Amino acid sequence: MSFQKKIDELKIKLPEAKPPVGSYVATKITGNLLFISGQISMAENGELIKGKIGKDLSTEQGYDAAKRCGLSIVAQAKVACNGDLSKIKSCIKLTGFVNSTEDFTEQPKVINGASDLIASIFGDVGMHTRAAVSTNSLPLGVSVEVDAIFELN
Repeated sequence: MSFQKKIDELKIKLPEAKPPVGSYVATKITGNLLFISGQISMAENGELIKGKIGKDLSTEQGYDAAKRCGLSIVAQAKVACNGDLSKIKSCIKLTGFVNSTEDFTEQPKVINGASDLIASIFGDVGMHTRAAVSTNSLPLGVSVEVDAIFELN
């Protein structure tokens, strides 16, 4: 099954791939690697998902925020691949940043939102290495940011 068919089957609506707001590019291909800049937590209506996990948001809400980051990653990958997700050979790595309280310890459960989303679309090809890191702040006050590295055919 093609990755686009899987997206359709799962009734996933990819968000618009947003252009960067700083002095960087959203994606960069070097050799057969596709690097995707950090995607911040944004709700389906375009509003930023803000707040500190462990204070303002629960682990489950953080999971949903990370899932939204994963959707943006797939949207950026699709644009970088000129609309053809079959160019993706493998998801190599996700790095997730969680804006959380200093005593919060469930960063992996939060970033599972992005990991589970990638695996649901790409199957075995989507299985990746990962880091889930806590931070005291993220750009614009968002709750989660995730970046990615993919291998291309």
